Amino acid sequence: MKIKFDKNQDYQLDAINAVVDVFEGQPLAQGEQELAFETASGELFTDLGIGNRLLLSDAALFTNVQAIQQRNSVDVVAELQGRNFSVEMETGTGKTYVYLRTIYELNAHYGWKKFIIVVPSVAIREGVMQTIKLTREHFVSLYNNTPLDAWVYESLQVSRLRGFATSNQLQLLVINIQAFDKKDIAVIHRDNDRLSGRRPIEFIQATSPIVIIDEPQNMESKVAKEALESLHPACTLRYSATHRSSYNLLYRLDPVKAYELRLVKRIEVDSVLAIAGFNEPYIAVKNITATKSKISAKLEIDMEAANGPVRKTVTVSGNGGNLYALSREREQYQGYVVSGIDAGNKYIEFENGVVLSMGESQGGYTDEIMRIQIEETVREHFDKELAISRLPEGQRLKVLSLFFIDRVANYTRDDGKIRRWFIEAYEKIAAQKRFEGLKPLPIDKVHNGYFAQDKHGFKDSSEGHTTKADDEAYHLIMEAKEQLLSLDEPLRFIFSHSALREGWDNPNVFQICTLNETQSVTRKRQEIGRGLRLPVRENGERSFDESINRLTIIANESYRDFAKALQDQMQEEWGGIKYPVANKRDREKATLKQGWMLDEDFKALWERIKHQTRYQVHYDTEKLITKAVENLNQLPPLTKPDFQVLKGELITTETGVVTELRATHRRDGNRPVHTIPDLLAHLQRETELTRSTLAQILIRSGRLAQAALNPQQLI
Repeated sequence: MKIKFDKNQDYQLDAINAVVDVFEGQPLAQGEQELAFETASGELFTDLGIGNRLLLSDAALFTNVQAIQQRNSVDVVAELQGRNFSVEMETGTGKTYVYLRTIYELNAHYGWKKFIIVVPSVAIREGVMQTIKLTREHFVSLYNNTPLDAWVYESLQVSRLRGFATSNQLQLLVINIQAFDKKDIAVIHRDNDRLSGRRPIEFIQATSPIVIIDEPQNMESKVAKEALESLHPACTLRYSATHRSSYNLLYRLDPVKAYELRLVKRIEVDSVLAIAGFNEPYIAVKNITATKSKISAKLEIDMEAANGPVRKTVTVSGNGGNLYALSREREQYQGYVVSGIDAGNKYIEFENGVVLSMGESQGGYTDEIMRIQIEETVREHFDKELAISRLPEGQRLKVLSLFFIDRVANYTRDDGKIRRWFIEAYEKIAAQKRFEGLKPLPIDKVHNGYFAQDKHGFKDSSEGHTTKADDEAYHLIMEAKEQLLSLDEPLRFIFSHSALREGWDNPNVFQICTLNETQSVTRKRQEIGRGLRLPVRENGERSFDESINRLTIIANESYRDFAKALQDQMQEEWGGIKYPVANKRDREKATLKQGWMLDEDFKALWERIKHQTRYQVHYDTEKLITKAVENLNQLPPLTKPDFQVLKGELITTETGVVTELRATHRRDGNRPVHTIPDLLAHLQRETELTRSTLAQILIRSGRLAQAALNPQQLI
């Protein structure tokens, strides 16, 4: 199949024209000029090359910027914020297509030929190169066969930069920020004999390139800013959905507008939550921080409360924090005393030998929830495939599911639990009678993973691959988008840790399963952004069927919490959603009524309640036991811990992200309870009855025999 691109998308044309019109008044010029380099000895090295000439003054640029901002209803700047120009486009709306087409437009209008795209990661770089490849024929037909020489900078091929500088052809260099942000070690900053002793970066600087920054919020450090300035750009064009600094913002396509125009999929959240739990020592490591005076960790634990346990966040330090005491003496936390916190390696250790890293958790049925999440994802996937299989020929499309996992080894190892649970779920659901009409596929062909290169040796780029299978997975997931979208390609389920969280996306991702703690270590919009783009049918055209265009997030938090986190992030990054926040200074003083102590009604009340009263209660122990047994027998039977799956739709509006509950069902838990607390001690603290009395109540009611099923529910 071949993806088809629509040249007439109004919102994309608006974004393109916003940048082109910044330079209105710039004369069309070829920009041919002599590039001169002075050697260390004072000699002059010359070469003929093509550079960009931006002849407009800052005053002219400022006038143009204000006119464009008024036209596009964005905040008008009071002064020009340098020669940096920003475009904000929601993830999945064609940002890369827009800036690639902008390159052709700037060349057609002003004759500029030297462009550089700077990216923060390998995944984003590969996504850019893939889009260049997919759009090449489309742009050739739009721009009268204008050739584009696009290539990735590699330190072993710096001599190509001479060609970049001297070529009369439209040049596009794609480069990672890491290739030139360290002046003392980067090859691009060192003298090179193959370039007549010149530094490779000088050939870039001499052309005054138009620099396009993809995801500039990842390049806001002082080092990154200095590196970008070292390219000597004529101007910089900044493209992102989540700008940190929107310099001279020209155009904004925010989440609300994208949602209203149906330019992205609708979002549903499937929440997998434990019910009737609290039987095990639940601990989630939310954060680990170090100051000059101490190291501390924020932990989420279950804490005893008046109406039963509640989940709370506590702070512990490395000098013996006792979770038993912090939980208000919950038996499950006996032995959980902090023995050490490592801020460098981000882990906490307890005296009983338990070690947890930041972002990890134990207890709270973590494994059971993950297993059910995987099963729900596979079930959603098959349901989607079944619905699509009933569409007319030409309208069918490939369904993909993406898993973000907690640890790479949990999938890459043959006995990894995530791999094992996935295979079990796939075989179980594929065998169900209602899916028998779907094309059967071999289990070893339907799933694969892509993981980033780091100090542990996980893979990120083709250079780091160790086997032929690694190379094939990398090519299919990162480079061969059209092949991956083909119904004939069996790969349906993709596993990743973090490498695909930003920069990579695929329009036919319909399910995203988060098997990790995403609240504090990732960004919600990055997460869902991998599947927001409208899907592509088997004929290469986009699908606008709203019954199909739904992205389902299978999460380990409630859909309302997910929506709130998404809304909070949108408020932080975009600022367009307002929250009713009370002002502490708006509190009103309550003034006591004059002479209140002389009020007759008050004096009468005080006479009735001022006397100290003691009460003594006499009761018959046997009658108490009998009555307690009767009451216990009126209660429903104990049930083993199970799990609730709630599906809610997230709707983005001008006032915020709102939710609507769509469906709910339960899933049974298979794991027995391993920790049974001291029931009598707990009940004795709460009731002040003797242990023997409490024991008789439990034995006669028959409830003691059920304690192993769900002790917390019994309590």
